[in-house]
Amino acid sequence: MTVAASPRRELFREIKQSASAPDIAAAAALLEIGDRLGVLEEISTGGKFTASRLASIGELPESGVARYLEALESAGIIERVDTDGDFFRTVSDYDVIRHQAGYVSWTMNANRPFVEHPREFLIDPESARAAYVRDGRQVAVSSQWMGSLAFYPAAFEAITEARPTRVADLGSGTCRLLIELLDMLPGTTGLGLDLDQGACDAAKDAAAHAGMSDRLTVLQRSIQSLATDPGPLLDADVIHAGFVFHDMLPDEEHIADAVLANCHTALRPGGLMAITEAIPYVRTERERRFSSIVTYYHREFMTRKLLSVAEWEHKLSGAGFRHVETVELGFPTGRLFLARK
Repeated sequence: MTVAASPRRELFREIKQSASAPDIAAAAALLEIGDRLGVLEEISTGGKFTASRLASIGELPESGVARYLEALESAGIIERVDTDGDFFRTVSDYDVIRHQAGYVSWTMNANRPFVEHPREFLIDPESARAAYVRDGRQVAVSSQWMGSLAFYPAAFEAITEARPTRVADLGSGTCRLLIELLDMLPGTTGLGLDLDQGACDAAKDAAAHAGMSDRLTVLQRSIQSLATDPGPLLDADVIHAGFVFHDMLPDEEHIADAVLANCHTALRPGGLMAITEAIPYVRTERERRFSSIVTYYHREFMTRKLLSVAEWEHKLSGAGFRHVETVELGFPTGRLFLARK
């Protein structure tokens, strides 16, 4: 069944859309530069920082970092703490700026091989997929920016309401969701599982920066491996999977079914399975354009099958889960599926 979003979820769904295309494009470029320089994580904490501090973190020339901060300040992304000082901080709507920039970063840069080589993919898709591979870290980071206000909040709320002592996140990327959860739930431990080494390395760095290395385990392995070895998931109260099951569809659908069944088995009694996924070609006014590129990328270039709401509810019920609920997300084409053991 489909349930209405809570007022808090509605709040996150109604993200302001006042920024113009030039604003969002410029912010995306500036933030991607900061990420590549290795200083954006420090900038994004919300605390005060200086060019000297960022230069030390990124092992960069201070003069160059100072010029980068000048650009960020001119763009209205950061501000000086005091007019005479060297300290900066992000502006009050920084989270919204980064969220909006994430759509450009993901659509144009995380999926750059598809934009640059469509002829090769249409003429010889197998060779093109081998030759033109996406940057896994870029995918993870841009997804994190988009998800910060559009799909993480709903999953975050559902997981915190469950009050888990152990949470596993499949396709965890840079582990932003887990780190925020562990910060909210001091007695909870987490497991982040992702195949991409760059994303896992970034997750370990982020966990160390947050002082959570002892509570957060990061495993570099495939989701498919859980079909035969679900050991890392045992005794979890909550398992979240963000945009990973479609990577097994349609060619490995039997493996996806086995992973779902093993998730059901591994969860403690009453445990929660939370799956954040995209559904195909949603034609509502709010979702239709972004949904179209998401669906087209996945079908044409990744040969992936996106399941409809009805198909997801049927699949979860078939794996043994009960009380399947579907929540519409602020992320166009995104849905959160909640199922209990």
